[in-house]
Amino acid sequence: MTTSDPLVLDLDDTRATLEVAGGKGASLARMAAAELPVPPGFHVTTAAYRHFVERANLREKILRTVAAADPDRPASIEAAAAEIAGLFAEQPVPEEITAAVRVAYAQLGDEVAVAVRSSATAEDLPELSFAGQQETYLNIRGADQVLAAVQRCWASLWTARAIDYRARQGIESDEVSLAVVVQELVPADAAGVLFTADPLTGARDRVMINAAWGLGEAIVSGNVTPDTLLVAKSDGQILREDISDKRLMTVRTAAGTEDIAVPEEQRNARVLDSDRAAELTALAVRIEELYGQPMDLEWAVHEDELFIVQARPITVLPDVLEPPTEWELPDRKGKYMRASVLELLPEPLSPLFATLGLPAFGKATKDRYRDLGLPYFDDPLVVINGYGYYDITYTPGMLARMLVAQPRFLASTLPRALRTAPQRWRAGHARYTEVTAEKNGLNPAKASATELLEAARAVVEEAARYYLTLQGGVLPATYISEGLFSAAYKTMKRRDDPAALTFLLGFDSKPLRAEKSLYELARWIHTQPGLPDRVENLSGTDLLALLHDKDASSGNQAWHEFLSRFADHLATYGDTVYDLDFAAPLPVDDPAPMLQTLAFFGTPAAHDPRDRQRNAQLMREQAMRALQARRPGVRRWLTLRLLRWAQTMSPLRENGLADVGLGWPTVRRLLRELGRRLVAAGALGTDEDVFWLRVDELQEAAQALDNARPVKDSRALVAERRATAAAQRMVTPPHALPAGGGAKLLGLDFSKLLPAGADQDSGAMVKGVPGSPGRVTAPARIVHGPSDFSRLRPGDVLVAKITTPAWTPLFALASAVVTDVGGPLSHSSIVAREYHIPAVLGTGVATERLPDGAPVTVDGDAGTVTVATS
Repeated sequence: MTTSDPLVLDLDDTRATLEVAGGKGASLARMAAAELPVPPGFHVTTAAYRHFVERANLREKILRTVAAADPDRPASIEAAAAEIAGLFAEQPVPEEITAAVRVAYAQLGDEVAVAVRSSATAEDLPELSFAGQQETYLNIRGADQVLAAVQRCWASLWTARAIDYRARQGIESDEVSLAVVVQELVPADAAGVLFTADPLTGARDRVMINAAWGLGEAIVSGNVTPDTLLVAKSDGQILREDISDKRLMTVRTAAGTEDIAVPEEQRNARVLDSDRAAELTALAVRIEELYGQPMDLEWAVHEDELFIVQARPITVLPDVLEPPTEWELPDRKGKYMRASVLELLPEPLSPLFATLGLPAFGKATKDRYRDLGLPYFDDPLVVINGYGYYDITYTPGMLARMLVAQPRFLASTLPRALRTAPQRWRAGHARYTEVTAEKNGLNPAKASATELLEAARAVVEEAARYYLTLQGGVLPATYISEGLFSAAYKTMKRRDDPAALTFLLGFDSKPLRAEKSLYELARWIHTQPGLPDRVENLSGTDLLALLHDKDASSGNQAWHEFLSRFADHLATYGDTVYDLDFAAPLPVDDPAPMLQTLAFFGTPAAHDPRDRQRNAQLMREQAMRALQARRPGVRRWLTLRLLRWAQTMSPLRENGLADVGLGWPTVRRLLRELGRRLVAAGALGTDEDVFWLRVDELQEAAQALDNARPVKDSRALVAERRATAAAQRMVTPPHALPAGGGAKLLGLDFSKLLPAGADQDSGAMVKGVPGSPGRVTAPARIVHGPSDFSRLRPGDVLVAKITTPAWTPLFALASAVVTDVGGPLSHSSIVAREYHIPAVLGTGVATERLPDGAPVTVDGDAGTVTVATS
């Protein structure tokens, strides 16, 4: 160090370059010099760090300790980091550094609270972010505390995660140094993160803003789900706004910071109004222009004043992707349709499901058609623009075989399939359960990567065979039996007789048992003093951590019993799918939606589902007695026989669909273990990225791991595929392709059997299929998946692409249900009738056309949804 090397610099000093002030400090200096709203502060330069290290003779000791650490042996890196931390802690800060820091700190004010942030020379770069590798200390007061925080920041250059990260990026230990930024702490009323481009699609014409109450650390640490806004750069208009339930906020305390509960009136209130969002967007555009590239910003608001506390280049941003407009068909003359199992796949398929899951369901479909003596396609399931479709392009030869097989199929094969449906379903369920249990017993720590993949494949293939026992027996038997009974009963029905539906409600099923389980747990919680508030403040992430922590009971018996009961609930019902793609988290992976239902069930507005079921059962039994008391005859005999068949099949349908994903927790566990190994090898960013590889790529990676060969880095590929899926998700897939002709087959038009589709006239009304009777006017709430469940408020109209059995708890909150996909015998319809709420299904466009939050009138008798006019 020479006398020309400054130990401390003002925040806006032009000498605060990357080499002098580190990446974070150089960026703040640049913004401060441009008179952007950056909190005042100063830099403790890299010269001060080097002076400290040289004065204490630490350099050779540090390099020798790091050289002995092996990135493939995490324990050795932890040991090296601990040894270096001890070296830093036992050394005094040289007097010349102490004096310079004290003078700079005094210039900020009297004992002002500051943030002390590490700023390494190899961070916040366009090619490497190094985010989270070094430390930050908040709400530091007094010169002594500031100096202690600076010393801890210096030591954080050598934490285990920083050593490992640099080793994997090929950065030599003697190449790095560390500065420290000391800034006045903004006592934020609200804070968040902003990207000056859409990180999902790569679109540069908008910004994405995350916003939460309090300090921004709650967002960075993942302790709160923030509001998310997409705002147009051109005029500051909000393009999309997702308001979350913000349970926690980080605030200043006398001792530092802590997370506290957000006041009830703020939890579901928007953090940023439109004017503030526009102001923040304009400021972000200025910063992007200053740097000449897309930026990742951290911002804060205090007493109506806006501050920027950090800015770094976005290191991974996909190329701009527009939603697909052309639906290029595998066969230009082919016909394709979304139905049956594809209705359980409402989103673009993950690459791993598209290449492992979909082929398994396709093979099971071919096997079932072969068993029935019907012609089948080589690839009955295909992917078009990311979405799954059935190929229904029958060739002349296939049609000829169909005509030959038809008499036998109708006379013998179909009746036998319908008659034996319950037995075949039970046998299939037993096999599925057995295979899942066997593969779940595999010890991931001892299994090879290839064994993990093959075990997951075995469960997926059995899941596909299980679904075909439903598709090839239980589901058609349910639809046919209910339809025939309704037709027969109509010939006998008198004016005051109950509707045919009355005879089919009140039966037990897995989705309804799950609802009753949550209700009973909620009522029990409210008998335990203090427990409701504690549960109310839980996030899904917190709950998962507690369920995996054997010491989470903290000596409180009621708390211990709650965790035990919730764990039992997840063990029984946590495998019910929101989306059949195994890349989608299950309730057992993300219990947050259950917490919302649990909170609602604890309020006076919640009705006991046991009472509802008992009432439906009593009405059914009363209607049965009246029907049985009719004059004997052929019509009564036939109606009762058809009714017994329908009553046998209806519960089987709900139980069968609820168990489609019973093997998915095992599949996800096996694949995520494989993902963790690929993360450790530097091939993926997170274990969940494993689902964004194709099965052939994953097979190759598994073989490389097993043979100790280098694994291809797929992080950029995964980012590109995520961006592609985000663009595909912005469009509604047609239910038949080609548009206008895909629903015609053998000279017949099947369009009446499909959802209404996008060809509806635009306007205030959306048409669909009557699913459950009744009429209600209430706010529409667009719910795309479990991450949106918290947005549904009691009394809202639930609007979704489709609902699966895992969505059942939401029906307790909703005043009506509207879906893009489904019909009068779908899950949505059956459950809506159980809850006595109107349902309009198969609209094809409700999630696109209905304005989120706007009042709509749902007419379940007419099958229409109308946007209410003021």
